[in-house]
Amino acid sequence: MSTRAQQYDAQVLRREPLAAHLVRLTLGGPGIAGFVSTGIPDEWVGVVVPGQFQSRYYTVRAWSAGELVIDVVVHDEGLVTEWASGDCVGDTVTVTEAKGSFAMPDDAAWLMLVGDLTAMPAVARISETVTTPTRIWAEVPDDLPAYLPEGADVTWLAPPAEGQSALAAAVEAIDWPAGPGYFWMAGESAQMRAIRKHLMRERRMPSAAYDVMGYWRGGAQRQPRAVDPGPIYRAGKAAGKTDEQIWAEYDDARAAE
Repeated sequence: MSTRAQQYDAQVLRREPLAAHLVRLTLGGPGIAGFVSTGIPDEWVGVVVPGQFQSRYYTVRAWSAGELVIDVVVHDEGLVTEWASGDCVGDTVTVTEAKGSFAMPDDAAWLMLVGDLTAMPAVARISETVTTPTRIWAEVPDDLPAYLPEGADVTWLAPPAEGQSALAAAVEAIDWPAGPGYFWMAGESAQMRAIRKHLMRERRMPSAAYDVMGYWRGGAQRQPRAVDPGPIYRAGKAAGKTDEQIWAEYDDARAAE
């Protein structure tokens, strides 16, 4: 029996810039009609955009009436960034089935949500969904006052620099409430490792009381590709080549290294 994840072909119906570093894409069309939401508020899907052969994972900001909404963080480089930064309406993308991990215990008296810009779609959806008293720490480079629910208890933090995060220090300074609760956090992987260690060793929280996920790796941890596929893909498209021909050239270039 095949264990391959279900995939759907979806069209980009709308593109809406939300901030300098955040773009909202609405996906739809007949190919995504069979998509099923898990109902888990931090659920994510794999997305393969034109010119890419690997999935990149995005939170499902909303799923309603056959339309899937994802908010994409755009930055300086990368095929997905270049694609989402341009006129991508009408393009077809591949979407995988949804998965999620948010599992707040029934006895949680409080909820803490901490994240950088990449975590904001999940933070927004979680805070819209739960009724448990919630506090949010948001490390974002843009002004996003209307992105989170009105009346949310938010501490806004500025990133220390482009491509950097200081959320571990922010978590270590938290004044923790009494009683059982749930801590959810996502962001830069090195920061998440430090925070997970803090929760385990300093706070001694049981594993069921927190969920900490690395969504991306900061500049110091990034390993540059031996061969950058971006220029090869752009040159191939300009020459009228197919994706198969372009990626064959990419494979040849890697083999020559």
